Amino acid sequence: MIKKTNDGSETIYSQEFNQTYHSETGAIDESLHVFIKNGFNYFHQKEITIFEVGFGTGLNAFLTFIETEKQKIKVNYITVEKYPVEPKFISKLNYHTFFDEKYHKIFEQIHSVEWGRTVILSDFFSIKKEKADFLNYNFENKIDLVYFDAFSFDSQPEMWSADIFTKIFNAMNNNSALVTYSAKGIIKQNMRTADFQIKRLKGAGNKWHMIRAKKGRFS
Repeated sequence: MIKKTNDGSETIYSQEFNQTYHSETGAIDESLHVFIKNGFNYFHQKEITIFEVGFGTGLNAFLTFIETEKQKIKVNYITVEKYPVEPKFISKLNYHTFFDEKYHKIFEQIHSVEWGRTVILSDFFSIKKEKADFLNYNFENKIDLVYFDAFSFDSQPEMWSADIFTKIFNAMNNNSALVTYSAKGIIKQNMRTADFQIKRLKGAGNKWHMIRAKKGRFS
């Protein structure tokens, strides 16, 4: 079911997980705040590899593509999704209407990319979507930035375990980072068990906090 959020952008309600893919206070606002402002914009090198846990609606990939064009940063984008959203729902989402017309076809192109293939969409952005269960996923690349956007701990506690964060930590380059919308106590504890350094930041919408975790020390 499509739901309009408070910033006018839309999200999808998942009956299986009994929650929406994005915050109802603002789908675009949340993604921009958590993953772009506090994730993508945290890096200053000219090329990075981003790994997204939970492709979902594709909003984070779409917003990242736009930023690569603006900032002239090359991104290798890899994402894993166990439950791809049906095209009939994706086609109804209005994200492209919030941005310049030159980006309107990009959202559709991102979703048209064949699963399991790396596809170059611009001089600055390539994407590989993996249809897989992240619990059984084996990393093939070293990662600079992780967008951790699984459903909430209450719905998917297995996705927020210390073992999962250790798996991610071991796949990351030194001084790389992970950002996520949740700052639940047990999540911070599990991240620290995996040797991440934790920084609590202002959350998006009505959330008090979010997390940036780092493999290495914060400067």
